[in-house]
Amino acid sequence: MAKMAASMVEGGEDAFRKIFKFYKRRNPPPDFSDVIDFSKRVPGDQVVPAAVDPGGVSDVEAARVGLQPVRDWRVFGLQGFPGTHRTGGETGSCPTTVLHGPPSGKTQPKTLLDRLRWVTLGYHYNWDTKTYSANHHTPFPADLHSLSSRIASACGFPGFNAEAGILNYYRSDSSLGIHVDESELDHSRPLLSFSFGKSAIFLLGGTRRQDPPTAMYMHSGDVMVMSGQSRLLYHAVPRIVAAPQGSPASDGRGPASPLQQDGSAVEPLSEQDRDACSGYTHSSRVNVTVRQVLGPGQSFPETPSSHQRTDAEQTEGRHDRPAEGERGKRSRGRSSSCDSVDTAET
Repeated sequence: MAKMAASMVEGGEDAFRKIFKFYKRRNPPPDFSDVIDFSKRVPGDQVVPAAVDPGGVSDVEAARVGLQPVRDWRVFGLQGFPGTHRTGGETGSCPTTVLHGPPSGKTQPKTLLDRLRWVTLGYHYNWDTKTYSANHHTPFPADLHSLSSRIASACGFPGFNAEAGILNYYRSDSSLGIHVDESELDHSRPLLSFSFGKSAIFLLGGTRRQDPPTAMYMHSGDVMVMSGQSRLLYHAVPRIVAAPQGSPASDGRGPASPLQQDGSAVEPLSEQDRDACSGYTHSSRVNVTVRQVLGPGQSFPETPSSHQRTDAEQTEGRHDRPAEGERGKRSRGRSSSCDSVDTAET
C-alpha cells in the first residue's frame, strides 16, 4: 500500500486523496489485491493478533448481548496503528430500528427507507457547529449500550459509557469522505464501529491529511475499536462492495439470531422485521458507531467551540458527487469519533 501511495502522489495532491479516488473509481475498476482482509484470519506483516481480556466479560454477560464468549473472539491489530482492534464475525442481530419498504414488484417511488442516510442516538451531533450539547439529547438505547460497554471492557476499557451513536446507511454507490473525529470532549475513550450488510473498503491514515492510508475490508458482523494513538487518525470509506460469498449478508439470510435467555438485553425480532432487515442488508450497508462524549467529571461548556480541523463526515449517495471537502447534503452527513483500531470476531 505504501508503495502504491508513493507512486500515485503527484502534482501536490496528498496520498490519502489519491488513494480515496483510486478505490472510488468505477471505470476501470480498481485493483483490490492490496486491501487487507481480516476474514482470512491469517496474521502477516501488517495483521497481528491482538489481546483481549476474557475476565473482563463473563460468558453469561456476553451471551446476554448476543456475543460469543470472549475467549472465542478472533481479534486482530494492525502494525503501525497502536490501539486498533478488529474482530470479525457476527455480532448477533442487526440494529433493532427496522423500517419497512414497499412490497416487491414493479418500480416504486423512493420510500423513507430508500432515502434514509443517517440516524443519531443519545447526544445528537450538531453538524453546523460540530459539537454536542446537553440540550440536544434523547435516551441512548439500553441494549446497544450494554453491547458496547461489554466489548469495550474486553478490549481494556472498563466503565465505557455509550452516550452518542450514529447509524450511517450506505447504498451500493455511497461513500464516506476523508475526516478525523474530535468532537467528543474525552478522547481517551474508544470509538466502537459495528458493520452490517454489504462490505466496505475502509481507509485508515495518519494524523496528517497527507499521510498515506491503509486499505482494509469491513465485513458484516465486524467490530472495530479505535483508541489510544489511533483515536484521531484520518479515515474514510471510498467504496461499498459485495459481501463475501457464503456469508449471511451475501445470500439475504441476514445475521444469525442470538439465543434468547433469561436477562437477555437483545430483543427478539419478529419474522416481518427480520425479513425487512435481511432484505435491506442484502443490498445495502449499515454502520453503527458508538462513542463516549464526556469523561468522568466533565460537563459541556456554556459556549461550545466548533471544531475547524475536521472534514464533515459524509455519505454520498451519488458516486459522481464529491465525497470529501464539501458540506454536502445534510441528510447525508455525520461526524464520528475513532479510538485505536482493533478488529475482532465476536
